[in-house]
Amino acid sequence: MVLAGVLFFCFSDKNDKTVVTGLEQVLADPEKLQGKRVGLITNPTGIASDYRHGLDALLARGIRVTKVFGPEHGIRGTEQAGEKPGSMVDPKTKIGFEDLYGKTPEEIVPLFREVDVLVFDLQDIGTRYYTYIYTMANAMEAAGISHKPFYVLDRPNPIGGKRVEGPVLKKGYESSVGRFPIPLRHGMTVGELALLFNDQIKNKADLHVVRMKGWTRDKTYEETGLPWIMPSPNIPTLLTACAYPGLGLIEGTNLSEGRGTTRPFELIGAPYIRGWELAAALNQEGLPGVFFREAYFTPVFSKYEGETVGGVQLHITDCDRFDPVLTGIAIIEKTGKLYPGKFAWVKSGERYWIDLLAGTDQLRLLIGEGKSAKEIVRQWNDELNKFKEIRKRYLLYK
Repeated sequence: MVLAGVLFFCFSDKNDKTVVTGLEQVLADPEKLQGKRVGLITNPTGIASDYRHGLDALLARGIRVTKVFGPEHGIRGTEQAGEKPGSMVDPKTKIGFEDLYGKTPEEIVPLFREVDVLVFDLQDIGTRYYTYIYTMANAMEAAGISHKPFYVLDRPNPIGGKRVEGPVLKKGYESSVGRFPIPLRHGMTVGELALLFNDQIKNKADLHVVRMKGWTRDKTYEETGLPWIMPSPNIPTLLTACAYPGLGLIEGTNLSEGRGTTRPFELIGAPYIRGWELAAALNQEGLPGVFFREAYFTPVFSKYEGETVGGVQLHITDCDRFDPVLTGIAIIEKTGKLYPGKFAWVKSGERYWIDLLAGTDQLRLLIGEGKSAKEIVRQWNDELNKFKEIRKRYLLYK
C-alpha cells in the first residue's frame, strides 16, 4: 500500500485556516526522532511557525541533529544556480554542514555514516526542473542503500495541487533537471513526490511522509497562513514561483530570463529585441491572466551582463487563470518569428538545454515547424491525462 509509510501526528490546530506543516507535526510529537542521530536536509525555507529555523527548533525539542545537508543554492540559500557551497562547520550550532547538490546516491552514502535517520524539510515550488526534488530522490536512494529511515516533512505546493501542465519527461532526456516521468507542473507536494519516486528508484527507502494538517489541493499559499521564504536566490516572490514552470524554459534560449535583475522570470529580453514589438505580439494572443509591458533592463550577472536589454515584463493579473507553460512557450515562439536570424537555442555540451528542461525534443522541433504555442500545448493532453491517473495513487490531500 502506498500510504503505509505515511505518519499521522496529533496536533492541536487553533486556526482551521492555517496549515500545519510536517515540521510542526514533528515538533509537537518528536518521539519518533528522539534518541537518534538525525541528519537534516534543509535550507532557509525549513522554518517553524514562530519563524525559527527547523534546525534550531528541533534542537530545542531535544532532537539530536548531528549533521545538516543542503540542496542546490546551499543550506543558507546564498549560492547562485549551479554553484556549490561545499562543507563547513556552522559557527552557531557547531554542527557540520554538507552539500548534496549534484551528488549521486553512491556519493551520498558515505556522508550518511554518522547519522541514524534522515529528515528532509524543504519548500519546493512545484516545477519538474527545480532541483530540490532530485536532491530528495538521491538522498532517499542513499538512505535505502544505507538501510536508514527517511522522513519527509511535508509542505504545501505553493502554486497549488490541482493543475498539471507541460510535457511529461521522456526516456532518454533524464538529467540533473529531470529524473522521473512527471510533467513540468506536477501539482504534487514533496511528500507525494517522495512516494512516487520511491516506487521508481532501485534502492527503495524506508520512507515516512509526515503529512500536513489543513492543506487542500485548491488552497493558495496566501491562504495557508505560512510565511513565504525565498526558496532560492532567483525565486524571490510567490509570483516568481507562479511563473517559473513555463518561464524557466527561457533558460534554453539566448533570451535573458531576468537573472541578474530584481525580477527574474518576469523580465525577459535580449539586446536584439524591440520591446514594443514583442509586447504587442504577445498581448494580441490574449493569454489568460497576464499582460506584457515593454521593458528594458541591464543584468548585473548571467546572460548579457552589463548590457542594455530590450524585452517585456510579465504582469500576472490572475494567478488562477495564468498558464505559465503556455506563456513561456508563446514568448519563445513569438521571439523566434520576430527575430529569426538572432533568436537561438543554447546548448549544454552536445545537447540542447531546452530539450533537457522540457524533457523532450518535441517542443523545440514543433516551434521549428512554425506551430503556435496553443497548438503545441494541445499535443500533451493524452500524456497529461495518463499522468493524472498515475498520480492518483500517491495523492495525500483532498
